Amino acid sequence: MASRAGPRAAGTDGSDFQHRERVAMHYQMSVTLKYEIKKLIYVHLVIWLLLVAKMSVGHLRLLPHDQVAMPYQWEYPYLLSIVPALLGLLSFPRNNISYLVLSMISMGLFSIAPLIYGSMEMFPAAQQLFRHGKAYRFLFGFSAVSVMYLVLVLAVQVHAWQLYYSKKLLDSWFTSTQEKKRK
Repeated sequence: MASRAGPRAAGTDGSDFQHRERVAMHYQMSVTLKYEIKKLIYVHLVIWLLLVAKMSVGHLRLLPHDQVAMPYQWEYPYLLSIVPALLGLLSFPRNNISYLVLSMISMGLFSIAPLIYGSMEMFPAAQQLFRHGKAYRFLFGFSAVSVMYLVLVLAVQVHAWQLYYSKKLLDSWFTSTQEKKRK
């Protein structure tokens, strides 16, 4: 064998690399998808922590009512959206398909459903704000509806990408499982 600095091995011109083993594509995809999902889970965690902070400040009245409004009703069930994130993280170390499936199902129930309800709950206030320019809830001087709709749009995108990557990861794990059964 040749070292980096030393001469090339006798009897080879360097073109004999075709026989070497390579990492299977589904393993490469699994690592890449796990990394992407982890990034999305961490973004979700930041959104979740900001929401918890907003709700805590609103309930404990740490700031005046005109600074931080009371939470909307959709924010309470959205607090459960940490469960799918934890299930997703628990599924990664041993490629646990059951945890990943539970994570995807609970993401629909605890993450996406409250966001859909939240968009419907806040719609009349948003309509009043944009038609008449009147807002009754505020977050640090900004209309609470506008800020929360921005958070809602960001959260929907994070969860949609997380579901998409989770489905691709699930397919990748099924591919590897099927190949093991054939052997």
